Amino acid sequence: MARATARHILVATEAECQALKEQIAAGADFAELAKQHSQCPSGAQGGDLGSFGRGQMVPAFDQVVFSAPVNEVQGPVKTQFGYHLLEVTSRDD
Repeated sequence: MARATARHILVATEAECQALKEQIAAGADFAELAKQHSQCPSGAQGGDLGSFGRGQMVPAFDQVVFSAPVNEVQGPVKTQFGYHLLEVTSRDD
């Protein structure tokens, strides 16, 4: 079964999510921004979600994590929790 590791930043608005994505593109550290802004408990670990398989995350998350290029920030991705920036850190298909 395919497994992946990823990290994310969860915020309330699409605008905030986009602003953080622009900061990362300009060189800001993903983990530091996660610690400062993420509304998910994983923010304390720089947004690290650990390792998981297909179907363990909500569908919108799963779709991105198992199709997006590794080490490239994706988003905003909307779920019932809010807006996410996602970065797949490894994947074995």
